[in-house]
Amino acid sequence: MKVDLFDFDLPRERIAERPVNPRDSARLLHVTTSGLADHVVADLPRFLRPGDVVVSNDTRVIPARLFGHRGEAGIEVTLHQRLGLAQWKAFARPAKKLKPGDTVRFGPDFTATVAEKGEAGEVTLAFDRAGPELMAALEEFGRMPLPPYIRKGVADQQDRADYQTLFAKEQGAVAAPTAGLHFTPALLAAIDAAGATRLTVTLHVGAGTFLPVKVDDTDDHRMHAESGVVTAEMADAINRARANGGRVVAIGTTSLRLLESAADPDGLIRPFDGSTDIFITPGYRFRAVDVLMTNFHLPRSTLFMLVSAFSGLDRMRTAYAHAIAGSYRFYSYGDACLLHRETFA
Repeated sequence: MKVDLFDFDLPRERIAERPVNPRDSARLLHVTTSGLADHVVADLPRFLRPGDVVVSNDTRVIPARLFGHRGEAGIEVTLHQRLGLAQWKAFARPAKKLKPGDTVRFGPDFTATVAEKGEAGEVTLAFDRAGPELMAALEEFGRMPLPPYIRKGVADQQDRADYQTLFAKEQGAVAAPTAGLHFTPALLAAIDAAGATRLTVTLHVGAGTFLPVKVDDTDDHRMHAESGVVTAEMADAINRARANGGRVVAIGTTSLRLLESAADPDGLIRPFDGSTDIFITPGYRFRAVDVLMTNFHLPRSTLFMLVSAFSGLDRMRTAYAHAIAGSYRFYSYGDACLLHRETFA
């Protein structure tokens, strides 16, 4: 499909710089076949049914943006995919100053060696420490990897809390599963009271989610792989709920992409532990997810393509026009919409 189909005019002031407080006071646009309705995130339990399963992503964002030096040259890297206990793929700027074998110094005794160079500024870094010691060094020297559209990607101490969800547990993401940022203890209690079951899966969101689509046709776009886990326990719980008539409500596109990756052709969720580079565009037939809560995404982005596949391109263009005209807040710290899966004859 032509990428131009997913373009629209988004005024810069619609991109949120900070989240609202409390988090569940963010606006929620309910998008259905019968129209659009304005709500707030705290209203979500009203749209749930007893027996539904609400699936969130429990990945935890690490301070994955590092600033260092190779000799006198300044180097900025953003980690995006863990390859091992001490190795990560990363995007480097300026990558042209790096070659295999170079050492980049991020702190007095914290370094990494360039193991490989890839395309489009990608490098593989081998750090001088591994596992928990590497995570501790990232906490000390790294910054939260805000998207470049928010305050030009410059994070501060407040973002250490703001850019982390209530579900965050499994370290490894370098971007937040942003639909989960809206949740509060009060909202979780209301979901429980509505008779829905809350479950978690893990998809370690990569910095590739920030990359613009630079090709003219979606067939030519390459997604970066992200690692995820759906445990046997979670798969069984989701399958039981669906067998009993419950719906799968995905909180965020990351949860949806992982569940769709774990689903067999009949929609049965299988245990999953591996990488996925699933790229969902209109024409995709969803197998696992019935309802999606997600933030508002950028023009020409893979995520706007995904929601257009889920609820229909024309419907999503109408919904986004309504959101822009109504001063909804976009992107990671912005508002949300609640979508229902398009059905096909």
